[in-house]
Amino acid sequence: MITFDEAFIKVVGSACELGNEIVDLSNALNRVLAGNAFADVDMPPFNKSAMDGYACRREDLQNELTVIETIPAGVEPQKSICENECSRIMTGAVVPNGADCVIMFEFTEEIDGIVKFTGEKTSNNFCLKAEDIKKGDLVLKKGTLITPAVIAVLATIGYDKVKVAVKPKVGIIATGSELIEPSEKITGAKIRNSNGHQLCAQTIEMGAIANYYGIAKDTHDTIDAAIKKAMNENNLVILSGGVSMGDFDLVPEILLNNNFNFFFDSVAMQPGRPTIFGKHKEEDIFCCGLPGNPVSVFMVFATLLRPFLFKLMGCSIESAAIPLTLAKTIRRRKSVRQSSLPIKIQNGKVFPIEYHGPAHINVMCVADGFIRIPVGITELAKGTIVEVELI
Repeated sequence: MITFDEAFIKVVGSACELGNEIVDLSNALNRVLAGNAFADVDMPPFNKSAMDGYACRREDLQNELTVIETIPAGVEPQKSICENECSRIMTGAVVPNGADCVIMFEFTEEIDGIVKFTGEKTSNNFCLKAEDIKKGDLVLKKGTLITPAVIAVLATIGYDKVKVAVKPKVGIIATGSELIEPSEKITGAKIRNSNGHQLCAQTIEMGAIANYYGIAKDTHDTIDAAIKKAMNENNLVILSGGVSMGDFDLVPEILLNNNFNFFFDSVAMQPGRPTIFGKHKEEDIFCCGLPGNPVSVFMVFATLLRPFLFKLMGCSIESAAIPLTLAKTIRRRKSVRQSSLPIKIQNGKVFPIEYHGPAHINVMCVADGFIRIPVGITELAKGTIVEVELI
């Protein structure tokens, strides 16, 4: 059994980029930028009014100002501002030459084309040319996750086509003769397959491609056939269930028989200890065997596989952890593994919530995040600052 930190280094460190492709900007959301993006223009491209008002000279503010033109956004000024002159100007319009401030309509009076400033003082109220971005600037680096804000920046600097990393393909297999699909009625000792659908959702949410291969019963031939098919069509094959020490836990042996080498087959994390991760001996195909409990599946994907898949796209995602104060003392009996505990945030403080163990999947629907209790720690006292990883 290796530590979680050792497992993380092995998993993420094994990832190699998969290549890139060109997509339309409209299809680039949640993709990863595969090259640096440079500005083709200054931003703003001109001195731009930040207000509706009058462009004028600050030294003339105590005088009566004659309106010489109106400047809407998108139209270049036709006249320069001289002594005791001003131009009506709209938000986003070009500030005319000679003006060094824009006074807001709210602080003026205009009668018959003559304007008086009624305020005591004013800011410049315009944005300077190139104060945000200069032409030729490196604006976005390779490996940037393309969020809605990044889409706006790419559009601003002229990228209607974007070079992005190829999406990893993830083959997902749920193992277990006890499993049935959600559409089926539970009878006898059957349970519905949540892991397969949860893994598909987690994969899609982070921007990779999920290929679902359904339920593989606990027989050598069924699991072997599913693995072989998934290997031929994906970069990563994930199996849930069948990885522990039971009589029907066949996954490790079958993966080894399919030429996978394991980096580890047990991690000091709770939940998620019997996790397997490895790579094919000859091809760039990875495998991960997960325990069958759904909270274990959720946590291992969130903490190990999600960063791995992002790294395949050349993106290093930092943990979204925030420091908060623990509202109640948390105790546990054993401390040989790092523990992930679901929590709730209320009034800026962290509260443990009722949690029955790794099969208690509905707890993840009410949790705001989770905290990690390190190896060797049996108690976190009330008032302790803990790192909360949001989900």
